[in-house]
Amino acid sequence: MSTVEHRSPIRDWWSYSQGLRLRHRLAVLAPDARDVVTHAGGWLFDRAQAGWEVAVVLADVGDIAPLQLLGATVLELEGPLSVPVHHTWPELLIVAPELLTADDRVRSGVQECLERDLLDIVVWDQELPAGFDRWFAGAHCHPSAAARAFKACALALGGYSGADAAPTERFRAASARIDAVADSFALDPGECEAC
Repeated sequence: MSTVEHRSPIRDWWSYSQGLRLRHRLAVLAPDARDVVTHAGGWLFDRAQAGWEVAVVLADVGDIAPLQLLGATVLELEGPLSVPVHHTWPELLIVAPELLTADDRVRSGVQECLERDLLDIVVWDQELPAGFDRWFAGAHCHPSAAARAFKACALALGGYSGADAAPTERFRAASARIDAVADSFALDPGECEAC
């Protein structure tokens, strides 16, 4: 009798983070795959195709196939949040406003990163918790035609009705560091004249 070890498609966060040394890294923190695919699927696909290591860290890892289709590695949120020190940091952190509102650990970590200017932070264009609006300026990206096609496939694969692969995805970028994400996003007209 042979035993075949079943490998979970959800990666162990520690071994995953230690294997990344030379690639640009971005991490997305979100409640579930639907939220990520709907709000940032096209942009994530374009980043993955440009050679970035894309890690999506979810509170609910129930359905990850749509994210894998877009080129993302999926991690469980509790792993990275359970340790006091992080040895590997992404260059860009995208946080779902819903998770920023719902999880005190995420909110305090993002606030510390903003106050200490530790890394680039972007959220999708939704209402933020009190006090966070001052950090962010409106931004957007235009995913490539391939990214929109893959996003449409990911939306269909997940059964996410009511969402589409629009030609523009809307975000809010931490205004103090907007220049650092200029290759990924365009600042909305009239936003953050001091940046």
